[in-house]
Amino acid sequence: MNLINEEVTHKVFGEGNIVDHDESVITIDFNEDIKKFVYPDVFGKFITLNDRNVAEALKKVLLKREMEEALKRKREEEKERQASEQQRREKLKNPRIYESSQIVFWLDEEEKQSVFTDWQVSIGKVQSGKNKGQLNRVARLRPNSAGLLTARESDQPETKRRILGLYMVNETFSGNLSKDGMVPSHAEFRIELTDEEAEKMLFWNYYVNKNYPHRTTWNSGKFRYFDNVWTAQILKDIIALKTDGEQIKEAKNFLEYFCQMNALDMENIPEATGALKQ
Repeated sequence: MNLINEEVTHKVFGEGNIVDHDESVITIDFNEDIKKFVYPDVFGKFITLNDRNVAEALKKVLLKREMEEALKRKREEEKERQASEQQRREKLKNPRIYESSQIVFWLDEEEKQSVFTDWQVSIGKVQSGKNKGQLNRVARLRPNSAGLLTARESDQPETKRRILGLYMVNETFSGNLSKDGMVPSHAEFRIELTDEEAEKMLFWNYYVNKNYPHRTTWNSGKFRYFDNVWTAQILKDIIALKTDGEQIKEAKNFLEYFCQMNALDMENIPEATGALKQ
């Protein structure tokens, strides 16, 4: 829109005439005092056009421009979203299977109340060092990973840590792409144990520190990585523990899916040899 020679009023400099403008800068002569302003931002904030018809026409032009820029931003955001989703798909296409691709959580009291409703767990934040306050990273977690849910009472020894349940992580989840610090579950593969069942599923029957096989110490931290075979052992023992036919079927389906995702032989899962069995 050609605004050359249009009269304007500035809140500070008073009356003036537009002598030049382009896509980003407008130049105004205030009685031979030349000033440059950002175009079109200056209109409506500091400068008004004296001619109402021209002002109305400019308003329509700027509104159209704003709508076009908003549409452009939306397209760019969608392009970025698609690129990010493509990156995620590429990373998930051939996931690297670590020997310890699973994660075990130490649930606090609040999480014990909510996890079997929300079916997701926070990985927490870094507690010390230069990254203190930042979200923990769980780069090993992929769709082949399971989240093991454990807890113990504050007055109990670590040997009494119980397995409360477990779930496969969501099939679109990748730990190194996580931004919200949550580990969500798969919609189907979830198991919750009763209190009586959990009492028979002690964490340290499965977990063992290979350098210190008799040690049952968690130390600090909200989570730790867990061996793939140990998780298969847990699922196998849960199947043996369950008495409800439908729950046994669900646990078997879970184990079959887990072994398939982790390239394990479902028929040759070794017996557990955790710290409590040394």
